[in-house]
Amino acid sequence: MGKLFGTDGVRGIANIELTADLAYKLGRIGSYILTNGKKKAKIVIGKDTRISGDMLEAALVAGILSTGSDCLCVGVVPTPAVSYLTRHYEADAGIVISASHNPVEYNGIKFFNKNGFKLPDEIEEKIEDMILNDKEIDIHPSGKDLGRKIEIDDAIKQYANFLKSTIDVDLRGMKIAVDCANGASYVAAPSVLSALGAEIKIIHHKPDGFNINLNCGSTHPEEVQRLVLDWGADVGLAFDGDADRLIAVDEKGQIVDGDKILTICGSSLKEKGKLPHDTVVATVMSNIGLEKALEKKGCKVVKTKVGDRYVLEKMKEEGYVLGGEQSGHIIFLEHNTTGDGLLSALQFLSVVKEKNQSVSKLASMMTTYPQVLVNAKVSNDKKSKYMEDPVIAEEIEKLEKLMDGEGRVLIRPSGTEPIVRVMIEGKDESQLKVLSEGLAKLIEERLA
Repeated sequence: MGKLFGTDGVRGIANIELTADLAYKLGRIGSYILTNGKKKAKIVIGKDTRISGDMLEAALVAGILSTGSDCLCVGVVPTPAVSYLTRHYEADAGIVISASHNPVEYNGIKFFNKNGFKLPDEIEEKIEDMILNDKEIDIHPSGKDLGRKIEIDDAIKQYANFLKSTIDVDLRGMKIAVDCANGASYVAAPSVLSALGAEIKIIHHKPDGFNINLNCGSTHPEEVQRLVLDWGADVGLAFDGDADRLIAVDEKGQIVDGDKILTICGSSLKEKGKLPHDTVVATVMSNIGLEKALEKKGCKVVKTKVGDRYVLEKMKEEGYVLGGEQSGHIIFLEHNTTGDGLLSALQFLSVVKEKNQSVSKLASMMTTYPQVLVNAKVSNDKKSKYMEDPVIAEEIEKLEKLMDGEGRVLIRPSGTEPIVRVMIEGKDESQLKVLSEGLAKLIEERLA
């Protein structure tokens, strides 16, 4: 069996790769390691709307109760709600059952520590080692020492109250179109936005266990774009299945992605003196337009590897409060410890309200540069050696000089395939296509 933990917990096809047996072991061993074997620890468990969630929850709960810890089951809630509720209920850990934006046949299990942060690699590796090598924990309570399952009825209400407390404006007078992806935000999003006074129209808010992320949500925002135009909304919001990411739509039906949301919110925080070191954290895949727009506002951008966990690590290390990805994972560390689609929506909408400007006008402060991505097929053992080849290194340097500060070249070896991804960004898309294909062909020839 291969590695269990990926960049965002354990994920696979439910009942085939992610089985009830594996969920039981993750619950039993994961909770024991996370709580250092503490007696009567408390673990919060939440899930999205997938049909497999019930099966995996039952197995996880059984594993946790078998160690003597209690489970606080909060039902269907967004992933970031579990992060918040773990702190709110002063629990020892939190677990989410979700495969985020993936199709319904997939599911996942991810852990938060008692402070609501995702686990560091060394803790995941410890859990993984015990499970993959069939190591058992010598703890078998019985009678009154067994754990108890506790159903929490007001978890959404607690999370909604927390979200509303993060902004000091209401949303009266705003018409907002909302796509809940038939996922975990289907109760929380309408509840919060309505309570703040917005006029809302909601689509994909009737989950049936099978329709999560199905041609909807942040990865398929076409329908919310149409709704914004047909209804004459001020803005559209599209969440993914577990509501940890947000893609917005302006009043003209144009996409406002994570980079543009970071630009708008980062500029606002800078103006208020609430952006430490005048810095926003992004990833290497963020558009060069983000840097240029924030530069004009007197801000800097620090870049990390792709993945919100790396963004968060950098934020914690350096004391930054805003970071995120183009895909809509945005972390407002002053308020929550993980990417939070609904929190991001409220921070973004509060800027729109305060500025009293259209979303398209605010989004226009960032120009999105075209990006062309081409895959170069190479031999697996050479895919990380592209910079060791003098011919490839010379060609990359030549292309970057040609861009003259108005573009860049990014090379990323795939973690799972014998492929090197070549991304060139700049002003002229047709030129970028020729340049990226030429560089990809050279890499294929040199690293075959």
